[in-house]
Amino acid sequence: MQTEINAAKRVVIKVGSSLLIRDNALDTQWLAGLAEDIKVASSRGQQIMVVTSGAVALGSTHSGLERQTLTLEQKQAAAAIGQIALTQGWQDSLAGAGLKAGQILLTIGDTEQRRRYLNARRTLQALLDMGIVPVINENDTVATQELRYGDNDRLAARVASMMSADCLILLSDVDGFYTAAPDIDKNAELIREVTEVNDDLLAMAGGAGSSVGSGGMVTKLQAAQISMQAGCHMILSDGRGYRPLSRLHESDRATLFRATQNPLAARKNWIAGTLQTAGQLHIDAGAVTALRDGKSLLPIGVKNVSGNFERGDCVQIMDFDNNEIARGLTAYAVADATRIIGRASNEIANLLGFNGRKEIVHRDDLVMNQEGE
Repeated sequence: MQTEINAAKRVVIKVGSSLLIRDNALDTQWLAGLAEDIKVASSRGQQIMVVTSGAVALGSTHSGLERQTLTLEQKQAAAAIGQIALTQGWQDSLAGAGLKAGQILLTIGDTEQRRRYLNARRTLQALLDMGIVPVINENDTVATQELRYGDNDRLAARVASMMSADCLILLSDVDGFYTAAPDIDKNAELIREVTEVNDDLLAMAGGAGSSVGSGGMVTKLQAAQISMQAGCHMILSDGRGYRPLSRLHESDRATLFRATQNPLAARKNWIAGTLQTAGQLHIDAGAVTALRDGKSLLPIGVKNVSGNFERGDCVQIMDFDNNEIARGLTAYAVADATRIIGRASNEIANLLGFNGRKEIVHRDDLVMNQEGE
């Protein structure tokens, strides 16, 4: 398990409400310890993102409301109140460790609707490139009951998938996944490693286990499914106590949900097999050679475009004999692509009026057909 954590270039850490809230207030000492752990990971060159719960729990306490009886509107109001204290707590704790924080609030549409997904991904990538720790929460102030994640386990998995993370660590008030509820069944055994989330595992899962948390073991298994499909390992670990990541390294007592492929391979499999194409890019012989050499597709190598695609859509890449040699996610909508094809990348800003990506399809978003490899 330590190998999977240490080898990860990009890690998402999910923190549950039960860890953050103590005596109806933010546990700043615990947060400071986690911030020190994040600093250690950052010093190893790892990019860290945090998905945090706690806004509704803090807000309901500050407003004198009983969280378990809140209406949807009251939950949204409580989130608006609690989000201020939650964000301030993370900012102060990370600053104490010499790190900077950036707040991101997401709704389910931000990871389901393609354009919003791309915008969220680019914002998160920009923060990581700047050395800032993104602190992410569901936007409970505007999310409706029908369009919300309902817990931050699945939100964390969606973020891990969206950002091609290598490892997702769920810090919870349990130390892993058991064959039965350990507080009820004394014969329950900790499952150290899972390679497939199947019906047998789902049957072992129960309901929400905390008065301040909204997710149960079922949502953790659903998060594992999302992560593993994206090529991201997931670790379910006990986050109670000071420096929870350091203690995980020392004890190694947790459950590892092991992905069978890396995030890049999973992303390319998704592009190759599960997306409907929205158009075509017709390229010249030089571009064909470049793609076969593992390079990105630049505008100068594209001779013509067809279809009605938007930025982020999957398009077919056709050679000079009109054979599909690859497919990939385009960085430009058809109107902008039409204006820049056949031109050098350093001309893009003048042609479009904004400084877009120099590649029309980046190599990480492109998969060659087996016949063309």
